[in-house]
Amino acid sequence: MNKTIPSIQVPIIQKGIVSKVILSDELKGKKIIMFGVPGAFTPTCSEKHMPSYIKLHNEFVTKGIDDIYCLSVNDEYVMQAWLLSYTEGDKLIGIADGNGDISKNLDLLVDKTANYMGMRCTRFAMIIRDNNIYELLVEEPGEYKKTSAENLLTKI
Repeated sequence: MNKTIPSIQVPIIQKGIVSKVILSDELKGKKIIMFGVPGAFTPTCSEKHMPSYIKLHNEFVTKGIDDIYCLSVNDEYVMQAWLLSYTEGDKLIGIADGNGDISKNLDLLVDKTANYMGMRCTRFAMIIRDNNIYELLVEEPGEYKKTSAENLLTKI
């Protein structure tokens, strides 16, 4: 796995606005959390994973985190709609890794064709400082324990 964030252009969604950025430029000089989900609007992602980061957003900020990013191998329209579907979804920034380029570069791309989902990112969470990955937690398939906001908060 790469220990640094790649210089790949992707759409990001912030407060409902989509813009195309080079991810490494976007994260330069920041201390951030990035978590990845297999798919927007899927049960565990929508009912547990995303809400945990929205709920604990202020606790992360108190610990010095600049921003929280959610990455999914979905297009920008799906990610935008997903974030807007939460009352406080604007606390997070979406990364629409539609082609899976970021996930592949970080060795987090998995084959979910058995579930009719194609190639997706595995469920993960990481702490990043100035484009360097300091902590990476990856779930086993079908699990949701290590990557929750509650658990990641204990790692900062």
